[in-house]
Amino acid sequence: MKVIPDKIDDAVLALLWLTLHDERRAWKGFDWNALDRLHKKGLIDDPQNKAKAVVLTDEGLHRAEALFKELFTQPS
Repeated sequence: MKVIPDKIDDAVLALLWLTLHDERRAWKGFDWNALDRLHKKGLIDDPQNKAKAVVLTDEGLHRAEALFKELFTQPS
C-alpha cells in the first residue's frame, strides 16, 4: 500500500481545525512528520516546542476550515 503524504496532511490540517481554541491554536497530538510537513508548507508555526498546541497561520486557518468542510460535512 502506498501512502500519499499530502492526503494525510490534509486530514491532519482538517482535524487541527476541529480542535481550535483561542482563535488559531490547536492541540498537536498528531504525527510529528505530518506536523513538520504542514510547517514546511507554511500552514502552521514550528511544532517543535514545549507548547501542547500549534498555531495555524492565516493560510493554514483558511485551508483547515475548507478541508474540514470538504472532508467531514454534508452539503446542507
